[in-house]
Amino acid sequence: MTYSHKKISLPILSELKMHIEITENPFELEVQELFQMAARINKKRSFLFVSKLLGKHIPIKPKLGLWTGFALAARYEELKTGVVSASRDVLLKAYYDNIASFRDEPIIAKEIASPIIIGFAETATALGHSFYKAFSHAAFFHTTREVVDGMESIISFEEEHSHATSHRCYIDASMLDTQREVILVDDELTTGNTAINIIRDIQAKYPRTEYTVVSILDWRSKENEAKLKSLEQELGITIRCVSLIKGVFQLEGELNNVSDGQEETGISTNIVETEYISLAEFTKDNLLPFSSRTLLDERNVSPYLKNTGRFGLHSSEIDWVEAAASFLAQKRIGSQTLSIGTGEFMYIPMKIASLMGDGVYYQSSTRSPIYPHNEHYYGAKTAIHFLNPEDTSIDHYLYNLTEYAYDDIFVFFERKLDEAKLNPLLDKLKGTGARKINIVYAAGGK
Repeated sequence: MTYSHKKISLPILSELKMHIEITENPFELEVQELFQMAARINKKRSFLFVSKLLGKHIPIKPKLGLWTGFALAARYEELKTGVVSASRDVLLKAYYDNIASFRDEPIIAKEIASPIIIGFAETATALGHSFYKAFSHAAFFHTTREVVDGMESIISFEEEHSHATSHRCYIDASMLDTQREVILVDDELTTGNTAINIIRDIQAKYPRTEYTVVSILDWRSKENEAKLKSLEQELGITIRCVSLIKGVFQLEGELNNVSDGQEETGISTNIVETEYISLAEFTKDNLLPFSSRTLLDERNVSPYLKNTGRFGLHSSEIDWVEAAASFLAQKRIGSQTLSIGTGEFMYIPMKIASLMGDGVYYQSSTRSPIYPHNEHYYGAKTAIHFLNPEDTSIDHYLYNLTEYAYDDIFVFFERKLDEAKLNPLLDKLKGTGARKINIVYAAGGK
């Protein structure tokens, strides 16, 4: 079935409905399997396409999140070469028949592309990393909102519609000071203004001729498409756009009389075991001794991981994750497990979760506030709110925690933190019905 120029309408809340016309669906995916709609608590934009592929708001099988980056890479290869990707059929068979069969081994040869790939924080850090993993020869970094002591961002830009807009890039200038194609990866392209902002900044400092903008969804209007074309002509560059779904949308109605109160999971009266786990034995050779400051000017001297992409990567291999995953799998106490990434720290927890055995789901915390609404078609059926333990000036949320009945939960943090600041999150997680909660520190810890 093809969805070219297919029109669908999706409910959001009683006052809101989204009308969508799909104009391109190259892999002929079932659109309703890719996202659900939700209402945002955001004056700039009242709705959200809640992805079923990202592992952010909705729990997914972790290999599905890894697959999504490869699907986009295969589509990129097709547009780059003009030939159907040799990986297309294998990827689609894994998607429809058995996602566990997916293998995240490179599919794009150096002769086809050797790009610099940039994932946008926070939502697309894992998407960008998994996209990068599909290339035999590439470099990768993701933008960050962290303030790292003693480091200057070599490029900075602002993001529309976001609750946190300042992006920083802590990489060595030599990574961008080349003529290699730059590929920007985000979950969704709506106006294209964020891409325009970063392309302008890169081109002013490190000019080149070729850019690509990659997103799962591309909702740009003809006017916004024209803006990117105009930028091409102005700067004398080529900008390619790659997506799994392209179309246009129209929002019907307004969001009125909705409480800001967040629907919470229940409060558990059961005794829930909590274990604090350090992966230091596995990561000890992959640390960077940087410190950071929160918005409240609190300092964290716990080291960062080299492998996240925040400081740049030239090799996609992370040699310690399989051993770490095997170690954590032995900590499981049942058949249904939830692994939770935190903020920008998404890819490595997702990759580890994919290696922890059957019955493991994955999602991550987010800064994005959404109205919860318990309907089958809605993208945020339940919500919990807590202060980010890594920076208590920032609100964090977890959605759809009761989607499955979990025996245990693993919460992954990149760095060791003040455990007293975990209590609000732990109190909420104890209400999910899980019998054990594991706090996992990738760097630092005992």
